[in-house]
Amino acid sequence: MTEKKAEMSQAMKEKLAPKKFIKNPIKGTKYTLLISSAKGGVGKSTFAVNIAFALQNLGLKIGILDADVYGPSLPKLMNLNEKPQSKDGKYLVPLEKYNAQCMSMGFLVEETTPMIWRGPMVISAIKTMTEKVLWKNLDVIVIDMPPGTGDTQLTFAQQIKVDGAVIISTPQDLALLDVKRGIEMFNKTGINIIGLVDNMSFFKGDDGKEYKIFGDGGVEKTASEYKKEFLGKVPIHQDLRNANDNGNPLTHSNPDHEVSLIFKKIAEKIKLTFQ
Repeated sequence: MTEKKAEMSQAMKEKLAPKKFIKNPIKGTKYTLLISSAKGGVGKSTFAVNIAFALQNLGLKIGILDADVYGPSLPKLMNLNEKPQSKDGKYLVPLEKYNAQCMSMGFLVEETTPMIWRGPMVISAIKTMTEKVLWKNLDVIVIDMPPGTGDTQLTFAQQIKVDGAVIISTPQDLALLDVKRGIEMFNKTGINIIGLVDNMSFFKGDDGKEYKIFGDGGVEKTASEYKKEFLGKVPIHQDLRNANDNGNPLTHSNPDHEVSLIFKKIAEKIKLTFQ
């Protein structure tokens, strides 16, 4: 049994070794950016659409891919309810809004339809959205990743050329436990982690005070522990939530808003890694 365990351990190391992967770029795109966290509910989707438009404000042509097959958010965040069309029956044309090309499983099924799928079906869906979508002349495609370290993450890590990942977390200790697992996964699969973002970092009350609901300093400490860059803090703000619910992300609808300017600073740091 001990010998068998050693063989399995070696096989797993070989499976995860970056040099073993053949990674293909997403056609029609220059750079692929993952917005990730192994923890759910930390604001990945909100961050993904807003950082995408912050990058657009810096002059980049953007696409947004919602890779969360089980819980797609892009249809709501962009107020898109159309079905993607296929001119040849093989390739899908991404939907476009605010000069951003968009794709999500949420465009292909009814809003209330649950995706009761096993892993191979999820992998097939990811391959469809990365290989069978006619992305056109994008500088960067922003991928909104699902929580966890499962099939979707491994598909991107092992089969798709990824230029960088931004890891999102609240400063809460419980969230950071999963974030550390996500960092380890990217390290083992050879994906460059651009940095960490402290999301929902604080709430500023009418009295002007900052209330740190989920704690303070945890994300910055984790970044330091793993020798990753700390990209910044994004607060809880009602305007950010309202803009998302209305399907017009704040960094697009109000690029001069105080929160949009925070996204701009983070976007500038991300853009530097693509040059």
